[in-house]
Amino acid sequence: MVKVVYEVVPHDGGWAYKLGEVFSEAFASHAEALEAVRIVAAEQSVAGEASIISYQDKDGVWKREYDDGSDRPEPEIVDGMFRSRAYRAGTSDA
Repeated sequence: MVKVVYEVVPHDGGWAYKLGEVFSEAFASHAEALEAVRIVAAEQSVAGEASIISYQDKDGVWKREYDDGSDRPEPEIVDGMFRSRAYRAGTSDA
């Protein structure tokens, strides 16, 4: 299972969450940013619909595969205010 790590950080005069180097919109408070990223992380865990997916591999070859919609990433939130891994989607250890 792939893990995606969101980080809540100070940004643009407020707080935001980011995935890699991409930031969300800025929120006025840390609590607002944390609530927003919890919603996003929870949505990452929801299974999708089955479908055929097409993608290009690293060698430029196009592939087609059946995806049953159940292979979801494991989201994790790192809280920049405390610099600790304080929350995992679906748990209450915030």
